Amino acid sequence: MSSWNDSINFCSWVGVTCNPSTKRVLILDLSSYKLAGSLPPSIGNLTHLTGLSLRKNSFHGEIPQEMGRLRSLQALNLPENSLGGKIPTNISHCTQLRVLYLRFNAITGSIPDNLRSLMSLNHLELFSNKLTGTIPNWIGNFSSLKGLRLTLNNFHGSIPSELGRLTSLEVFSLAANNLYGIIPSSIYNISSIKHLSVSINQFHAELPRNLGINLPNLESFMCGSNKFTGTVPASLLNSSRIQILDFPSNGFTGTVPAENLGTLRSLVSLSFADNSLGNRKTDDLNFLSFLANCTSLKALDLSSNQFGGEFPRSIANLSTQPTSLYLGGNLIHGSIPDDIGNLVNLTLLAMELNHLTGTVPDGIGKLQKLAGLYLNDNQFSGPIASSLGNLTSVTQLYMFNNRFEGSIPPSLGNCRSLLKLKLSYNNIIGTIPRELFEVSSLSISLEISQNYLTGSLLYEVGDLVNLVELDVSGNKLSGEIPTTLGSCIMLMRLYLEGNEFEGTIPQSLESLGSLEEIDISCNHLSGQIPEFLGNFTHLNHLNLSYNDFEGELPKEGIFSNASGLSVIGNNRLCGGLPKLRLHACSIKKSHSSQRLLALKVVIPVACALAFIIAMSCFIVARSKVKNSRGGRVASYSYKGWESFSYLKLFQSTGGFSVDNLIGSGSFGSVYKGVLPTDGRVVAVKVLNLQQEGASKSFMYECKVLRSIRHRNLLKIISACSSFDTQGNDFKSLVFEFMAAKI
Repeated sequence: MSSWNDSINFCSWVGVTCNPSTKRVLILDLSSYKLAGSLPPSIGNLTHLTGLSLRKNSFHGEIPQEMGRLRSLQALNLPENSLGGKIPTNISHCTQLRVLYLRFNAITGSIPDNLRSLMSLNHLELFSNKLTGTIPNWIGNFSSLKGLRLTLNNFHGSIPSELGRLTSLEVFSLAANNLYGIIPSSIYNISSIKHLSVSINQFHAELPRNLGINLPNLESFMCGSNKFTGTVPASLLNSSRIQILDFPSNGFTGTVPAENLGTLRSLVSLSFADNSLGNRKTDDLNFLSFLANCTSLKALDLSSNQFGGEFPRSIANLSTQPTSLYLGGNLIHGSIPDDIGNLVNLTLLAMELNHLTGTVPDGIGKLQKLAGLYLNDNQFSGPIASSLGNLTSVTQLYMFNNRFEGSIPPSLGNCRSLLKLKLSYNNIIGTIPRELFEVSSLSISLEISQNYLTGSLLYEVGDLVNLVELDVSGNKLSGEIPTTLGSCIMLMRLYLEGNEFEGTIPQSLESLGSLEEIDISCNHLSGQIPEFLGNFTHLNHLNLSYNDFEGELPKEGIFSNASGLSVIGNNRLCGGLPKLRLHACSIKKSHSSQRLLALKVVIPVACALAFIIAMSCFIVARSKVKNSRGGRVASYSYKGWESFSYLKLFQSTGGFSVDNLIGSGSFGSVYKGVLPTDGRVVAVKVLNLQQEGASKSFMYECKVLRSIRHRNLLKIISACSSFDTQGNDFKSLVFEFMAAKI
């Protein structure tokens, strides 16, 4: 737009065309200039404007009502922007308007009745907006209208029969709306129609048998995704100009008309998918032999019908033009001919959900442009053809649910464009070839479950850094789960169940925060369930059943959702939600707690034994001395120990007061005492002489305690063997109090 400046006359600006005589602007064409912003109301000042084209920019906002001031406007071309709001009613003043293109915007509301004044319209294109309401019947008055495109809106109701008066109409497109009812017969009588599309609505009834005769200029007829029934009109094959015949997702029955099919030399696309065509008989696909003459044919879709018989050998006789061939979802049996490799331009070959048998021919390996190969859900057998490794452009290879046997050919590692590989539910044996993990493009799924694979899941699996789904379940894989799996950070679904994996869940899997589903059940995994699984915010399904996990179940994330968690068959797990019915976890004490317990239990027991031994020593060592009541109380001390009398011990313990009682047992009681002579605090063990054998063992225990020293034995200060004030036999041991306290 650098030319738009005052130094250059505006008639020389880019996109501006002026009348040579009057120097008034006639045409403003700024298509594909990456312009943005809204349309200014001042656009209405260009009153001599005949053409305005702002196609393919980024304008937004509403179309200004001032557009109605452009009384000379013949073409208003505003498609492929972001314009919204309603169609301005003032456009009705532009009575010379022949072209109104508003497609691919976000315009709302209904078609205003004011536009009925635009009687000169040749083309009305409003498709791919957000228009609502019904289709106005007054459009039938636009006798010059050649193109009516209202596709991809939200129109409802039926097609007005008045549109049958558009005798100049060439393009009639109402696809992808909410229209219903029967297409008026008057529409089928507009002989000028070249392109008729009513797909993705709710129309019903049968198509008229003379459809091809009444529409001799027909080039494309698209009626897919409706509720049409009956047979396919054979008269359509009389339209030699036909390029597209599109009938999918209806209720058509009977056979495909074969007569004159070979005369459709311009036919590019033929689709009868998802109907009820065919009689389940051997000759259902005979009509395909006529397509050999359709040298322009690129797409053939006969999927999801009831076609029977053997796989047609005539397919190999088609021209080299076809790029897509869909035959899946039928009742076709037999084998695929090797010369299917003649269709060298095929990019998609779909034969799934049939009854095909035999081996996959090597000829498929010649289809080097193939991007999608779907052979799943058949009865193929034998080894997987190594020639499939030649499919270097294939992105999706589906061979699951067959009877393939043998090993996975390493040549599949040459398919470096693979996004999906599905080999599940076969009879494949051997190990996973290392070459398969060199296909770093695998970014959607690798599924080789339900086979007989052995060995380990190779560490090279970590090279598949873009993989979204990995399914190797139902095999005989062993060893540990590779730690390199943690490099597959895009994984959303991980299925390893039904194998012989052992060891623990690798800590490296903590990086797989995008996982939504994990199934590692029915293996030999052990150890504790890692806490990080509870941090996976997207995880909604976790199956850990039938392993040997132990310990307490984590509590966060998926572990708080019983409906998405399965841990049955792990008998050593505990805790968790009540619905899981695991036993409660026992309280484990720490190492420091256990040491404290030893100090509180073991040492006091040793002290008690020391008391008993000491008392026995005194009983044997001392003779009984009796004094009269109130007289002097005799006391003796063992050699080497201090001498304490009964009276001294009596006074130091407050008369053996209950307040000073430290503890008691079957052999006696221990009291805290304070010696009156020097204030020392002691522990006094008074022996219970009523216990049989106490006196006899006292002497021996005294002897032992006198001769040994140990950190767990209390230091004895003295032993007393005497009589109390009542003349009863009295024996005691005196210990350092601090030792007794510990």
